Amino acid sequence: MIKEKAEILDEKAMTRAIARISYEILEKNKGTENLCILGIKTRGVGLAQRIARKIEEVEGKPVPVGVLDISPYRDDRETAGASDQSEISFETRDKKIVLVDDVIYTGRSARAAIDAVMKRGRPRTIQLAALIDRGHRELPIRADYVGKNVPTSKNEQVKVMIQEVDGISRVAIFADDANE
Repeated sequence: MIKEKAEILDEKAMTRAIARISYEILEKNKGTENLCILGIKTRGVGLAQRIARKIEEVEGKPVPVGVLDISPYRDDRETAGASDQSEISFETRDKKIVLVDDVIYTGRSARAAIDAVMKRGRPRTIQLAALIDRGHRELPIRADYVGKNVPTSKNEQVKVMIQEVDGISRVAIFADDANE
């Protein structure tokens, strides 16, 4: 049976982590010029929207936000015939793209997201923001912006819950109590 081991972030801690990521994005990109944010479905979308709102609050300028569906680009899941459900209303060519995901783990989602972006045209840069970095990479990919690093074992699961999808905002570690 899978049970919760520990809460990593409560709602206030998530809000602080998102604010910190937002400020880091602004600092590294020297403002909002040519900056676009793509949230990776599903929970990356809500996080991307929160980051964009914080950036607009600080800079006084809106940043375009899109929804990136990586399912047709996955190499670790069966995706034959999957249609791309991305919602991107702006040009990605020659833009500074920030991909936003809830958790970075093996790096395969990030690789699929890069493929999905490159198919739409070559951006100036692609950066990665993740609320949680739990380690265990299978690919040489790292996040440029991380809300919290959480060392985990492979039998643990990190679950990000966001108000927009789950009705609550928090992050917790779960584990199969049979493996403890």
